[in-house]
Amino acid sequence: MSILLEKHIVELLQERNEKAISLLYDHYGDTLFGVAYKVVKDEELAQDIVQESFVKIWKKSDSYDPTKAKLFTWLFRITRNTAIDKLRSVKTKTDKEIQIDVSNVYKIGVDSIRPEFMDIQENLGKIESKYQIVLDALFFQGMTQQEASDELDIPLGTIKSRLKIGLRELKKIYGSSYVVLALLTLIS
Repeated sequence: MSILLEKHIVELLQERNEKAISLLYDHYGDTLFGVAYKVVKDEELAQDIVQESFVKIWKKSDSYDPTKAKLFTWLFRITRNTAIDKLRSVKTKTDKEIQIDVSNVYKIGVDSIRPEFMDIQENLGKIESKYQIVLDALFFQGMTQQEASDELDIPLGTIKSRLKIGLRELKKIYGSSYVVLALLTLIS
């Protein structure tokens, strides 16, 4: 690209002339797509990133300083940073999604052990009531720790502590392996 054309595009950008965007797209669009694609490795997502980058370029056009960087370097950085941000947000979103069909929990062969044949609820009465309430909510009512926290109006950290201590107390009664098998059958 000639220096004169680059200067002209910069002037148009700083004047907020929409013609600048079409010139930028014509001269840099494919290269910026390549930058985005190299980061995200997905054509559709890379196209979205290029469009988002052009919006940012337009909004930040008054911040471009030709004495600090060449126009392409400025465009490259905006596009690359947008691609990295997009990749992070997509990764975070997929990390947070619950995979219902996929389970990495192994089923242990404890079909012969049934809660109705055990005296867990009876022995639950042998531990302090604050631990009983939490264990009951989590294992017999099937609540998550957050749901138990909300339902019982107990801070989440306290729920976790009481669960840990309650399981330790049951371990004293049953022994470690029996408590684990018993609780697995309750939650499966």
